[in-house]
Amino acid sequence: MSKPEFSDDLNACAALVQKGDPHRFRYAMAAPVSARAVLFPIYAFNVEVARAPWLTKEPMIAEMRLQWWRDALGEIADRGIVRRHEVVTPLAQVLTPELAKDLERLVAARRWDIYRDPFEDAAHFTQYLEETAGHLTYAAACALGGAPRDVAIDAGYAMGLASYFAAIPELENQGRKPLVDGRPDAIGALAADGLARLKRARAQNSAVSAKARAAFLGARKAEKVLKQVVKTPSLVAEGALGLSGLSETAMLSWSSLSGRW
Repeated sequence: MSKPEFSDDLNACAALVQKGDPHRFRYAMAAPVSARAVLFPIYAFNVEVARAPWLTKEPMIAEMRLQWWRDALGEIADRGIVRRHEVVTPLAQVLTPELAKDLERLVAARRWDIYRDPFEDAAHFTQYLEETAGHLTYAAACALGGAPRDVAIDAGYAMGLASYFAAIPELENQGRKPLVDGRPDAIGALAADGLARLKRARAQNSAVSAKARAAFLGARKAEKVLKQVVKTPSLVAEGALGLSGLSETAMLSWSSLSGRW
C-alpha cells in the first residue's frame, strides 16, 4: 500500500467525519498525524455507509446506495480500476484487498437499518455490532499496523455497544425496536458482556502493534459508558449517558500518550 498524503480528498474525509461522527473525529485527531491519513478515509467510509439507509424512506433507493459502496469495495478488492470519489479514492490507498472484502460485511449488516424489523434474536444483535463496529475497528487496526481479529472485534463490539446505547432514544423515536430485550436487567447484562469483551481484548494489548492502537482510542470512553449502564440501566432510555468534554479529552490524551486503551 502506498502512503497517503494529506490531499483535498483526505481533507474532505476529515470534514465528513467531523460532521457525521464527531466522536471518531476526536479519536482520529488524538492519534499521530500519520495515523489520521489512514483513519479518516476509513471513518468517512463508515459515515457514508451508516447514513445511507436514513437518507430516504424508499427501501429500494437505500438498498441501491449500500450496493454502490459494496461495488466500490469490490473494485478495491479486485485491484482494478477504482471509481473516482473523494472517499473511495483515498480509501483504496489504505485498504488491502482482504480488508476491502471484509468491509463488505459491514455494508451488508447496515441493511438492517433500512427496515423496521426487530432483531431476530440476541445472536443477530451481536452479529450486527460485530460486523459494523467490530469490523470497522479491525479494518482500521490492520490498515495502521496490525491487530488480531478477535481483539479488534471484541473491542469494536464494546465501543459499538456503548454508542448504540446512546442512540437508542432516537432509534425508538424513529419507530424502531433497537433491543431484543429492553428490560433493565437485560440491558445491564448486555453492558456487562460488553465490559467482559473489552477486558478480554485488553488482555492481548501486547499483540496489537503500537501504531494500530490508535484504532482503539474510543475504548476508555466505552468502558465508562458501559459501567454507567451496568449501574443504572435507566440512563439508556433517558438519553443521559456520556462524559464531560474535559473527561473525554483527558482520557484520550492519556491513551494516546501511553498506548494503553
